[in-house]
Amino acid sequence: MARSEKTLIRVLRGSSDANIAFAELCGLLRNLGFDERVRGDHHIFSKAGVAEILNLQPERAQAKPYQVKQVRNVILRYQLAGDSDE
Repeated sequence: MARSEKTLIRVLRGSSDANIAFAELCGLLRNLGFDERVRGDHHIFSKAGVAEILNLQPERAQAKPYQVKQVRNVILRYQLAGDSDE
């Protein structure tokens, strides 16, 4: 299982939002086809067909829990998880 698949499962499970590495979350979004722009410490993700723009900032090396929840909601709303049952 690839690292991005493991990260996807952890994000969708929602039981460890405070323990997702920022780099892993960014990598997951890139693997899901999001385009990334960086301005300072803001990583801005957008994707054709997805109305929401995700603006993520690291908190030390971790992703902020509320931003992990935003990512999860976008993945579920637009069914970007593919065949994952989680």
